[in-house]
Amino acid sequence: MADRVIAGRPIVAGEVEGDALVTHDAFSFWGGFDFRTGRIIDQRHPLVGVRASGCILAVPFSKGSSTTTAVLLEAVRAGTAPAAIVTTGVDTFFALAAIVADTMYGRTFPVIALSAPDFATLRTGVRLRIDRDGTIHPVDRVC
Repeated sequence: MADRVIAGRPIVAGEVEGDALVTHDAFSFWGGFDFRTGRIIDQRHPLVGVRASGCILAVPFSKGSSTTTAVLLEAVRAGTAPAAIVTTGVDTFFALAAIVADTMYGRTFPVIALSAPDFATLRTGVRLRIDRDGTIHPVDRVC
């Protein structure tokens, strides 16, 4: 995705810019994410050891239980949460975490749903900007 704008659907609206961290494997924050460090710790996940904190995390869907919401809330509180989450549908665990984080901490993160074909165009390391309406833009780097 070098020059293409994608029309996403905002599940939780927000504006953010960050580097994309993309996986095509489902992910569980419960037991898979260390909220203290912002790193992925699931030994069976392809992104194990990668820091997701501050990135636009693109994950097709969550797996596991509602404890995903609790782990994401702790990450928001600790300042180690992803800057946004992009997914392939309405993920209630991600959305609930973003909404409750805004209520509890006055901080939130966008949650954007994409079609599967649009999701497939995302690439790790590409700098993205997400607008409140869910539009995702590639950002040209100055350097």
